[in-house]
Formats: sequence, C-alpha cells, structure tokens
Amino acid sequence: MTGLTRSSADLSPRRRRILYRCWHRGIREMDLVFGQFAEEEIAALSDAELDEFEAIMGEDDHDLHAWITGAKPLPEHLQTPLFARVASFRPDFDPVTTASLQAKSER
Repeated sequence: MTGLTRSSADLSPRRRRILYRCWHRGIREMDLVFGQFAEEEIAALSDAELDEFEAIMGEDDHDLHAWITGAKPLPEHLQTPLFARVASFRPDFDPVTTASLQAKSER
C-alpha cells in the first residue's frame, strides 16, 4: 500500500500526530516503513514504546534508511526490541486500489 488505510478516529491526539508524522517523513521509503508499521502497531504501543518510537522518528531519515537496510551499523542507543520490530517490518509497496483495500479488509 502506498498511503494511509487506517482511520485515526479511534486514536488519541498523540497517536494521531505520530501516525501523521510517520506518513510524512521526507523520504518515501521511510514513509512506507514507518507509516505502515504505525498503521499496524500504533494502537497497541505502550506509552513507553511511544516515547521510544518518537525518539527513533527524531533521527535523520538518511541515517534511519542506512541502519534499516544494514548499509551502516546500528548505533548502540537504537539496539532495542522496538527498533528491531521497525527494521524487520516489510511494507507493502503495491499501489492502493479498491480491490487491494477490499482484499486487506477481508483478512
């Protein structure tokens, strides 16, 4: 998917802001990784995980891309279970269509 498919109506204002920021990173690849990760995980993240997720999002996109792809070694402060979950997330790069949304809702 290449855009927001989750409604944010049931989310707190903080979670809405985070979800928005995930889809508006600056590098499209990071939009897809963070945006789709957040769509799936944002509602279940604890407050401590949200704090950590916001700190991760505060890192430079070029660095994040290099760390996630393994082009650069991961700094010690990011060697956490949450970062591992984000880095292991594999976004769906297919375009959003009526059929793809319908198929996703049937899962």
